[in-house]
Amino acid sequence: MFATVGLLSDAPAYASNITINTVPIGTAGNSADTTGFGAVAYGYRIGTYEVTNAQYAAFLNAKATSDPLGLYNTAMGSGFGGITRSGSSGSFIYSTIGGRENKPVNYVSWYDAIRFANWLHNEQGSGDTETGAYAILGGTATPSNGLSITRNPDSTWWLTSEDEWYKAAYHKNDGGTANYFRFPTASDVAPTAQAPPGGSNSANYLVVGDLTDAGVYAASDSPYGTFDQAGNVWEWNEALIGETERGARGGSFNSLSPSAFLTQVADGIVPTSEFPNVGFRVATVPEPSSLVLGVLGVLGLLASRRVLL
Repeated sequence: MFATVGLLSDAPAYASNITINTVPIGTAGNSADTTGFGAVAYGYRIGTYEVTNAQYAAFLNAKATSDPLGLYNTAMGSGFGGITRSGSSGSFIYSTIGGRENKPVNYVSWYDAIRFANWLHNEQGSGDTETGAYAILGGTATPSNGLSITRNPDSTWWLTSEDEWYKAAYHKNDGGTANYFRFPTASDVAPTAQAPPGGSNSANYLVVGDLTDAGVYAASDSPYGTFDQAGNVWEWNEALIGETERGARGGSFNSLSPSAFLTQVADGIVPTSEFPNVGFRVATVPEPSSLVLGVLGVLGLLASRRVLL
């Protein structure tokens, strides 16, 4: 199963099949920067945008008609949230709030994020949330193996690692180098706090007072073409921080300073936490053509070596 690049999903919230738009992150084997982050030895694709309310509502309609895993937080239904729930347990129906469909989903725990990734890995629909990219044990909202969960090697969709997130946000996309911008807007200068669409180096923090639609700061993408890795919502990643927390990066709409977006700023959050300013994005394997070209390149290199030998 491979990513499709296209427009943000405009499917109704009750539809279970969604499209996650992704961009390729190449230059496999690039070096880390002075923080020690950003080196990734393989190609992958990462979500162009943060996962939206429309996409998460489709997940809920597919997997949370009774919601024993606590995938829905009632705070999503008002204020900064974007998803309502109606009906009774066993027949819950989830709908997006008008005008908030393409805002990033929030009030999601780290466990909600990896369950969403498992669902994508298992081809959506009735796909399992407890197996796939991550083995989740216990059958409860907080897994029995919580902080020991790691990604399985055959994953096709997953929550980004810290290095994957970092490379997509900061690396200058100039080959296998250790060259990075200080901010995820392809700039060493702090982005300006502006209402959308902003300028060539702007982000959602301090001024707007609410989440903005994914990708609305159209001129402030990263060198690889991702949006909103600065501001909007902090984004969960796979990192284990200390003994009790999981990683998050990127700052949010209520950050008071652009310093939250700097390369050296990594946050740790208790993985059961569900906050209005925390969401996530996912990653996936390269397109088949990239895999084929990579294999052909290796075979060609081996052939040329045999000739030289």
